[in-house]
Amino acid sequence: MVRVSAAPLANRALLPAADRIVVKVGSSSLTDAQGRLDPQRLSALVDVLAARRVAGGAVVLVSSGAIASAIGPLGLPGRPRDLATQQAAASVGQGLLVEHYTRAFARHGLRVGQVLLTADDTVRRTHYRNASRALEKLLDLGVVPIINENDAVATEEIKFGDNDRLAALVSHLVHADALVLLTDVDGLHTGPPGEPGSVRIPTVLGPEDVAGVDVSRRGSAVGTGGMVTKLDSVAIATGTGIPVVLTCADNAAAALAGEDVGTWFAATGRRTSIRLLWLAHAARTRGRLIVDAGAVRALQDRGTSLLPAGVTGFDGEFVAGDPVEVVGPDGVVVARGLVSYDSDEVPALLGRSTKELLAELGPGHDRELVHRDDLVLVRRGSRRRHGEVTGTSR
Repeated sequence: MVRVSAAPLANRALLPAADRIVVKVGSSSLTDAQGRLDPQRLSALVDVLAARRVAGGAVVLVSSGAIASAIGPLGLPGRPRDLATQQAAASVGQGLLVEHYTRAFARHGLRVGQVLLTADDTVRRTHYRNASRALEKLLDLGVVPIINENDAVATEEIKFGDNDRLAALVSHLVHADALVLLTDVDGLHTGPPGEPGSVRIPTVLGPEDVAGVDVSRRGSAVGTGGMVTKLDSVAIATGTGIPVVLTCADNAAAALAGEDVGTWFAATGRRTSIRLLWLAHAARTRGRLIVDAGAVRALQDRGTSLLPAGVTGFDGEFVAGDPVEVVGPDGVVVARGLVSYDSDEVPALLGRSTKELLAELGPGHDRELVHRDDLVLVRRGSRRRHGEVTGTSR
């Protein structure tokens, strides 16, 4: 049975009573100075999470570290830069990483289940439903799900290091009460940590509280993320009703106990359709549909499907079911959606009514280019990659 979440937690003091929490840990929090997996650091984290699970709270762990786990065993000098070696290292390292987690949780009488995801898996209807059902069943069985991106076959996922974003999306998928991001700094600071005058920001109630904060410093050598990706994931989670704690792995126990460590990001929005959230934030678009001003108004004001009559052009190669951007005549992205046709079918459809297409091409060619149930609006002025979900699903 799918869990329905209660109202967002009002403050960090309520974390100890939360029923379900997603914890994300980065590679730098699991490795030694040489970038190799440190079993002691991993075990210390597992001790904290296991105590939470034994006490009755459900825990989902999103763990980086597959590539870092293979650096030592494969004799690599450091994190590989080329894609083929990254994929090979991920293939070797993922098994090693889960083996360590299995042994560490077993000491507490707990089982783990490995779940590997890619962004593409999470946007297609049957895939995200399967992921949701699998995670719910694991939790029902008392298993601790350990989630990672499928780096052995992924391409863009490895380049961008989006386990932070994945954790935010998983939090929504499993109806978590909170997301805890564990990194190599003790929270968000007013400036680069360690610099004179830079202090920890204990609470963030909204975007205005972090305006002007410098988060440009890149992540550690063994990870691929940084504070920018952390704040991107925070925006996804808090914008859909899930508060976030950002702190270092050494503070994990204190954070779960509701103590004043790290930075608490309050929920700012409400929960939305899971599939629309995945489409807005997880999908890698395969192309663009260029539409006229009338189509833009129809999408934004009336929540309609995108019909061929309003499409003036397209870019890219895609097949039916792929995610695409919908772009207005001014070049601004107005929506993202799952296209209903292959790109080689689109030229014959441009600017034509469904009635004309039915008469000339026959049944099946009068369908929408993007159905409104497969469409999410991107608020004008927002960033292309993380446009706000305004929703058209009925």
